[in-house]
Amino acid sequence: MHSSIPSLGRVMVFLAAALASASFAIPEDWGEEGVQYGQLGTDVTLSCPGARASSAVRWRRAGAAALPEGSVIQQGSLVLPSASPALGGTYSCHGEDGSLLHSVSLRLGHLPGVPFVSCRASDYENFSCSWTSSVETFLPTRYITTYRKKSLTGEEKRRNKNGHVGLCVQDPSRPGTCTVHRSEFWSSYRLNITEVNPLGFSYRLLDVTMQAIIKPDPPEGLVVEPIPLAPRRLHVSWKYPSSWPKEPHFQLRFRLQYRPVIHRSWSVVETVNLSEVITDAFAGLEHVVQVSAKDFLDAGNWSEWSAEARATPVRDLASTAREETTTYARLESLAEEPSQAPNPEPINGSDPLEKMAVLVSLGIFAFFILAAVLVITILIWLRVRKHSKDKTKPSFLVAATHLKALPKAQIL
Repeated sequence: MHSSIPSLGRVMVFLAAALASASFAIPEDWGEEGVQYGQLGTDVTLSCPGARASSAVRWRRAGAAALPEGSVIQQGSLVLPSASPALGGTYSCHGEDGSLLHSVSLRLGHLPGVPFVSCRASDYENFSCSWTSSVETFLPTRYITTYRKKSLTGEEKRRNKNGHVGLCVQDPSRPGTCTVHRSEFWSSYRLNITEVNPLGFSYRLLDVTMQAIIKPDPPEGLVVEPIPLAPRRLHVSWKYPSSWPKEPHFQLRFRLQYRPVIHRSWSVVETVNLSEVITDAFAGLEHVVQVSAKDFLDAGNWSEWSAEARATPVRDLASTAREETTTYARLESLAEEPSQAPNPEPINGSDPLEKMAVLVSLGIFAFFILAAVLVITILIWLRVRKHSKDKTKPSFLVAATHLKALPKAQIL
């Protein structure tokens, strides 16, 4: 993660790195006395400190009968044009009488390149950075690792008028890494990783924030166990990584992946707990399980997967018995000689209880149908009977009723 910085700030950083590298550029500081360093592809000049200006000087190369082709002696110094790796070695200058005046070992290499740098925080209290060289220099190399907090409070600005610059501490047991201790979660930092060798220096500036680089270490203590009487279940448990701070407001969430050993595809489950029950395992098959962690608020990246843990779910006893019975029946059927004549009887593998249930259902259905037909028939018969009575009423009853209604005079 890079960002542009003001030109004045860039110049100040450059000057600071130059001053720091100047102290390392002296050959004695590299612990190799009598060694001169030269840049490949350029003209390299070897001086003879013990020579007099008026006296002749002769140069020799250890292990060679003559000096390299194209070399020139100028005012007592040996000039090697366009130095190649083959020109490295020990050279000596001698007086006219053959006495040794000076001896020097020439080591050739390249200027440092801009290093590749990446940073990671395994917790919210510290972060570490690692780097690799972008150029193989063939020369001894040192690194200057510093950081500066980008956002300062008013009090911090008063205490550090030039900005707080701290040391990213290098660990000799882990070459190519440094650690910033007691970092602040909401702060941004600018890292300066400067690569220095006897020929010069080069540096990389990297801006980091804790939220972006947080990446926990893998969870620890992963245990997978079968659950008794549960042929498709496995109980999985684990612990927080020991490097994670033991504080309630810094929580992790977890991702669990599992599969049968004979399969290639993984099943993945996420949880915030420290245990989980796998409910879709394959009975009798060995399973491999791993777990990783990430910040609860989804900051940063997932950790690497933990070491594998394996377990096999218990086998279902009923299923095992059925399998054994089926296998035994198949062996018996294979032992019998098959009949050559076709069986005239139809194949009927129905269950007697199933037949009885079907017959009972049909009987009940038929009973309800007959009852409904009987009721409908009775209703129709009653209606027809009532209608026929009304039509067959006697006519003399009608006449008598009429006469009863007339006056007596009319009747006489």
